[in-house]
Amino acid sequence: MNSQQPYSRHADISTQKVSELIAREPLSCPPSTSVAEAARIMRDHQVSSLAITQAGTGTLLGILTVRDLTHRVLAEGRDHSTKVHEVMTADPASLPTNALGSDILHYMLKNKVGHLPIVDHGHFVGMITQTDIMRFHAVSAAVLLTDLAKTDNVADMASISKHIPSLLVQLVGANHTHEVITRLISDIADTITRQLLKIAEAQLGAPPAPYLWLACGSQGRQEQSGVSDQDNCLFLDNSVSSDDMLYFSQMAHIVSDGLNACGYIYCPGDMMATNPYWCQPVRVWREYFHNWSVTHEPASQMLASVMFDLRPISGTSSLHRDLQAETLEMASKNSIFVAHMIANSLLHTPPLGMVRGFSPLRTGPHRGHLDMKLNGVAPITDLARIHALQGRIPDVNTRARLQAAQEAGIISTSGASDLIEAYDVIAMMRLQNQANMIKNGLEPSNYLAPGDLSGFERNHLRDAFIVVRTMQSALSNNYSALR
Repeated sequence: MNSQQPYSRHADISTQKVSELIAREPLSCPPSTSVAEAARIMRDHQVSSLAITQAGTGTLLGILTVRDLTHRVLAEGRDHSTKVHEVMTADPASLPTNALGSDILHYMLKNKVGHLPIVDHGHFVGMITQTDIMRFHAVSAAVLLTDLAKTDNVADMASISKHIPSLLVQLVGANHTHEVITRLISDIADTITRQLLKIAEAQLGAPPAPYLWLACGSQGRQEQSGVSDQDNCLFLDNSVSSDDMLYFSQMAHIVSDGLNACGYIYCPGDMMATNPYWCQPVRVWREYFHNWSVTHEPASQMLASVMFDLRPISGTSSLHRDLQAETLEMASKNSIFVAHMIANSLLHTPPLGMVRGFSPLRTGPHRGHLDMKLNGVAPITDLARIHALQGRIPDVNTRARLQAAQEAGIISTSGASDLIEAYDVIAMMRLQNQANMIKNGLEPSNYLAPGDLSGFERNHLRDAFIVVRTMQSALSNNYSALR
């Protein structure tokens, strides 16, 4: 299999000709068209913009968007018979068909526009929109997923997974939100895992008992970025025998080794299904959680937090579903356990200095940098997990947890809104920094140099950190009340 060629057309929008990016046939109307008719054309074709061209010549005269109809027609109280030439944007900027995708991205970002006409020797030939750009990237991710689903060997999967960094750069460059980017990247890890499980079953034969492979950590929360190790475990049916364990041990090694070959390095903490501790029947997992909930030690709280971030990837999902409901109910009723979980969640704090500045790392190879994982997204992830525990919320995704906690009344509307916005800022800056590192030929990491940010960005990041610290303080007060 040639692992490079399938992505030459899809992977890098910046090098694509504009003519290859036009998603539909040109749609236009003459300047004498009424705004009512123009609106009907846009509605019927499900588009948000319309080119205004000279009848007979196709010369581009202007552009009309849904925003124009709102701001220049409805808001101004104009009659529906108003001609489009009276409200259109005349002589709009355009690009020729031989321009590159990088020209589109540059112009849209610089001028904050969502529609860009394309012309060929003065004649309108099509429209490029932000939706087209998003569709292009979605197709890129879909191509990776489709090709992964067709593979039956680790070498091909490893070749395909090498495109993940460029996909991250493209998604960040297209201004996708962080939850979209991390979801797509997590979907790729999920697909690789499922294919590796198929390979394992093909090599080992049918499993001797029902099983469920689960992801934890960032993959479990569907929040993987450009830097990911593997965190996983196996839930086995209680009917499994001691003789059957060899099968699942071999399965775990096939999958874990395959993930490592695809760039998901072995977990430094050995939190993987290859570790017998993390490959057990459900009855043992139930005992684990009971012991963690009554043993109030830091290690127990850390292990318990893992339980709440598990997400089934492949197998018999009921092996986890019932236990998840049990543990949420049991844990939420145990005030001492909740208090210790809160204390554990407050160990990671935002890197704020004494005088509204940052407090970067002072020693080590990343001295002078901010750890955007441990001191950035992790404190918010921990807060969201606690709120999910308090509200018995089954979601494991951080943003989904915060939204559900708001709806359940666990967090105030204003508090949830502020924390979600802070999370969006921190998580997005983390991804932007990783994308910049990849573009500069570096291995992406979680370390950000404050000096690389503009003053505007530094202010926003600092404000986001302050929100997180404020929410941690409020949670700490609750912890004091529980003790």
